[in-house]
Amino acid sequence: MQKDNLVYVGHMIDLAKKARSFVDGLSREDFDSDELLRLSLTHLIQTIGESARRTTPEFRAIYPQIDWQGIVGMRSKIVHDYLNVDEDVVWDTVINELPSLIEILQQIMDE
Repeated sequence: MQKDNLVYVGHMIDLAKKARSFVDGLSREDFDSDELLRLSLTHLIQTIGESARRTTPEFRAIYPQIDWQGIVGMRSKIVHDYLNVDEDVVWDTVINELPSLIEILQQIMDE
């Protein structure tokens, strides 16, 4: 079961890095004016949340430094309340939250 958890962690890393690469060198104004970018980043965040949701509760308990509930909750917000997704939160997540998430998840993979 541990191996399956690591597959999901690897997927989260890949998706988070992809999201970060999409905004490399871009400003908030670029984000606001590019619907395709906004939709892409929202989808990547949703899929990161889906991978987090698929990890086992036991695995999540081993790594409490990750806000598993928040990550999965964001996925649920995007999926179930898609008309009210806050683009400020999407931008903030990609710019400010994903770099540290990538770092922590990479440490897990390196263990």
